[in-house]
Amino acid sequence: MSVADFMTRGVKTVSPDTKINVAVSTMKESGIHRLPVVDNGQVVGIITQRDIERTTPSKATSLSIYEMNYLLNQMTVADAMTKDVKTVNQNESLEDAIYVMRQHQIGVLPVMDNGELVGIITNNDILDAFLDVTDYKEDGTVVQVFVEKDRPGVIFEIGEITANSGVNIQTLMVTHQGTTKVVEIHVDKADVSVADKLVQAGFKAQEADHYKERVKN
Repeated sequence: MSVADFMTRGVKTVSPDTKINVAVSTMKESGIHRLPVVDNGQVVGIITQRDIERTTPSKATSLSIYEMNYLLNQMTVADAMTKDVKTVNQNESLEDAIYVMRQHQIGVLPVMDNGELVGIITNNDILDAFLDVTDYKEDGTVVQVFVEKDRPGVIFEIGEITANSGVNIQTLMVTHQGTTKVVEIHVDKADVSVADKLVQAGFKAQEADHYKERVKN
């Protein structure tokens, strides 16, 4: 999965000399919380609602409403933006983007292609990507297979059992519980129990409880 597969395109931007009140209006009108700052085609920063709140006078200030409005009309994006902005290339993997965001405790990365801004990737985009790869919205059954001793060909064996049962695997993920690998497969709904077939073949398997609860709700 690449960043380009899940990034938000058609990004609204502002220039460093844009007035703060204009940037705020742009965010409100577009229902967004951050704007890349571009100067002469180059990304020079990013401005977020938090940046603006940190820079503008608070409600506890002794300034009058007229003085506050005057300050806001004078302040520009350059006065509030984060200048040390991290970026990611559109061809990099989604995991690379997540790693950078986690390392720097940030919720957005401008996405570049040959030095040109082509999109942004946000926490919400990454959550949408997770729902997409897990087929969350697709009807079916989630089966967990617990592999305590990993071995070559185990995924093939699981796939063979589901195929012989006439059931299609929609998605497959591998996670860890300590030293145990958990192979979680999302399969088509069927009359046959895939979990039972896997148990009969010697696997430790069960239908996922969290999926059962979601179906009930």
